[in-house]
Amino acid sequence: MTTTPAPAPADTDVLLSATGITKSFGGVHALRGAHLTMRRGEVTALIGDNGAGKSTLVRCLSGIHQPDGGEILLDGKKVHFASPLKAREHGIETVQQNLALVEDLTVWQNFFIGRELTKGVGPFSMLDRKKMKAQSLDMLGDLAVNIPPVTSRVRRLSGGQRQAVSIARAAGWSTSIVIMDEPTAALGVQETARVENVIKTLRDKGVTLLLISHNFDQVLRLSDHVAVMRRGLTVAERRATDTSGDELVALITGAKES
Repeated sequence: MTTTPAPAPADTDVLLSATGITKSFGGVHALRGAHLTMRRGEVTALIGDNGAGKSTLVRCLSGIHQPDGGEILLDGKKVHFASPLKAREHGIETVQQNLALVEDLTVWQNFFIGRELTKGVGPFSMLDRKKMKAQSLDMLGDLAVNIPPVTSRVRRLSGGQRQAVSIARAAGWSTSIVIMDEPTAALGVQETARVENVIKTLRDKGVTLLLISHNFDQVLRLSDHVAVMRRGLTVAERRATDTSGDELVALITGAKES
């Protein structure tokens, strides 16, 4: 199958552009000039072998790490995320592999950690539990996620339900990009299918998504655009409809150059 590198999208279609991103940890050069382009309303997949730099690049985009060099543009404007909070203020939400859910809290409490709603004024203010429960239910309802009531404690949820809650929370608060790091890595077949349906629903709603996955079948099912990393560099980009699992493996291993 003959393919060509993905064409550069029109500027008006680009929501995020990262170019020349470098990051070192002591003598380890995790990123050596990586780049990534994400189109508005699309699912972009980021793939590569272990140690390729995927997680480091994602952490630079989500404010966990600050790049040593390079430039990140969000909606055409240069941005610098000094912390995850700053990335969130720009509408970038991340679903980490550990999900960052507090097991002893309820679903609605997890939705509003750090974003608690209050009612009343000054010393007479109190948590508006009713409003937070209602908004949590709305966020889950938007994705047609079938989970127990929002008053359920997270520890009682299955792995797929927890992942759905984490994704729904990120999507509910995001105004620009949702990043998902291996969202189905620890799930069984049925729960993987349920989480993939959540991702498809977000895609159909026009949410811009960044998906990190080792499952190439999943990547080709869910994504519009694929970026391939190797040894801290982005070595190729493809439209998902113009590539195959075999080609992606060849690009990752270096058996085929871009």
